[in-house]
Amino acid sequence: MLEVVDDRTGSPTALAAALRATGYLADDDLATAAFLALAMHRPLFCEGEPGTGKTALAQALATVLDAELIRLQCYEGIDASQALYDWDFPRQLLHLRALEATGGAGRTDDVEASLYDRRFLLARPILRALQSPRAVLLVDEIDRADDEFEAFLLEVLTEHAVSIPELGEVRAAVPPVVVLTSNRTREVHDALKRRCLYLWLDHPDVAREIEILHARIPGLPARLSAEVATAAHRLREADLLKPPGVAESLDWARALQLVGARHLDVDSAAATLGAVLKYREDADRVRTRLETLLAS
Repeated sequence: MLEVVDDRTGSPTALAAALRATGYLADDDLATAAFLALAMHRPLFCEGEPGTGKTALAQALATVLDAELIRLQCYEGIDASQALYDWDFPRQLLHLRALEATGGAGRTDDVEASLYDRRFLLARPILRALQSPRAVLLVDEIDRADDEFEAFLLEVLTEHAVSIPELGEVRAAVPPVVVLTSNRTREVHDALKRRCLYLWLDHPDVAREIEILHARIPGLPARLSAEVATAAHRLREADLLKPPGVAESLDWARALQLVGARHLDVDSAAATLGAVLKYREDADRVRTRLETLLAS
């Protein structure tokens, strides 16, 4: 197993401090769930609204563990071959032509064996994670994949191994740390959830969001960070098509800094709405309510 319990990860408090050092602020529940996932060598299943820090948690864990972050972005129609491996057909074809040109094309079995050599294997994220000596495998937005892919993923997470017909079994010498995320566009099957430790992530409250803004944007004026965090909190309660996440709050604060704003007023907010809102309908609705939104 990847050695993950040390001075930085030996307790929830230590892990929270190590995550904070990377710029990721974890509350007690999150730090405890992440600590247990590492200590018990179990995948961590993170569910919540977009922008609550699920993907960023995997990135921060990779930094803390000094491990390679390998990301598998799920989408509708993804299958095992796209997540696992493929063969480099152009290189195989060049190899075959080289054999023919040099007279090296002998027995059919020998030629076929030479075509399915490891040098022609294209490792996709899951295979890369199984082969890596230190990896955090981020399976992002698993709720976008279908039932068949979930079943395949469950088998991989259970066995830490895959079978390649042409080469045989590939088993992880050091199983990766696995973080799965879901925006809950659909329910993920219980069988997969049972294999994991579960964590629900909410948007931070105003006080924690101010902390996050200061941690990620050194030098941000205190007044501006408080106003951005408060406005973002109100936007999340405004029945928008796409409420802003923490990433949008950070972008908004950076945009305001770049235009020279020392605090958030109607003019600066209107000029930088594109950093925090991603739909025209949301921007139009908010522009008519900016004074109310920014009221103390």
